[in-house]
Amino acid sequence: MLGLNRKDAMLLMVVVLLTLFAPFLLNPFPEGSSLAQFNAGYPDLMQRFVIFGIFAIGFNILFGLTGYLSFGHAAFLGAGSYAGVWMMKLLTMNVIPAIIVSVVVAGLFSLLIGFISLRRSGIYFSILTLAFAQMSFALAYSVLTPITGGETGLQLSLNDPRILGVSSTGDGSIPVTNLFGLEMRDSFEWEVGAWLFTFNAGYYVCAAVMLVAFYVAIRIFRSPFGMMLRAVKSNQQRMNYTGLNPKPYTLAAFVISGMYAGLAGGLMVSMDPLAGAERMFWTASGEVVLMTILGGAGTLIGPVLGAGLIKYMENIVSKINSTILHEWFAFMPDGIEDLLVTLVYPFIGKGWHLTLGIMFMLVVIFLPGGLVEGGQRIGRLFRRRDRKGTGVEAPAAEQRRKTPAE
Repeated sequence: MLGLNRKDAMLLMVVVLLTLFAPFLLNPFPEGSSLAQFNAGYPDLMQRFVIFGIFAIGFNILFGLTGYLSFGHAAFLGAGSYAGVWMMKLLTMNVIPAIIVSVVVAGLFSLLIGFISLRRSGIYFSILTLAFAQMSFALAYSVLTPITGGETGLQLSLNDPRILGVSSTGDGSIPVTNLFGLEMRDSFEWEVGAWLFTFNAGYYVCAAVMLVAFYVAIRIFRSPFGMMLRAVKSNQQRMNYTGLNPKPYTLAAFVISGMYAGLAGGLMVSMDPLAGAERMFWTASGEVVLMTILGGAGTLIGPVLGAGLIKYMENIVSKINSTILHEWFAFMPDGIEDLLVTLVYPFIGKGWHLTLGIMFMLVVIFLPGGLVEGGQRIGRLFRRRDRKGTGVEAPAAEQRRKTPAE
């Protein structure tokens, strides 16, 4: 199917089903219940899940395949965002031109930075990319204020000279982003008993783009080009001895990865037409590194899972406060209730970064393959139990420990 083998086709189908039924899967608890605060099926967060999933998928093409660790990918996310907003200010509120221009601008920007940074490898490459990202942040924050809006960010206004649209609507407000007339903020709510499910147009547009990006990533992973990138990661010196120059391959991977970041930036402003310099800050680059490693670097679905986990913690776990904790432990005696709240509170709310840091440390130590390796270990455990129950011995090849697969 679509040029994929059976395994990859099944993986793609799983991702399609997860994105299609996300409004149901992310709202498991009824409205008004004490657990409803853990629901994540509202449009803004669902959009973030898929947008940062695209960002992480692109980063994984560089880091997961070649082993080159970039700490400056947020620069391409920011460049794509600025390009998208300018396209909306000058041309049209249709998101298609904005997304295309975001990808092109990020690709050109990554070509420039990659051409310089890839002259070095290892930690020197990482530091170079970090330096470029911080310089980009500084330029966007101060020097290029007429283009970027400085600390207030670049946003739409009623004076924008929009060529293929109007500068203001009939009621004097700024037009909203749309896809050939379908507004990105349009939503349909379906109430089923105590549950409320929201189907947002913007989310499904982002999800469709993510599915295309995921499919392209699969084809890259399985292509001869992907094999060359793995060869770069495995032993670049041996590759040189064979007469193959790894630089064009690493530069191509860097540019493709940057274009994915630009695509994510274009989708961000398509949902909310505002671009700020903070998207280019080094913490944004570090976040995508965490997403990729937590999910499983070098795997296909791992970065998407890592992006979802971090964004869930950032938007859901961070909102749990001491009042909610007291409600959870209200059935216990007062002394024990206060003790439990005191022990748990540092790890949630504003302390969610501490929980994330502990999770990252545990994954690096015990699950180098990330969440994907964890899922594979659980699957092997159940298969082993099934074989023991039926009296069938596992093949010797399966008894040996395997490395995480895509």
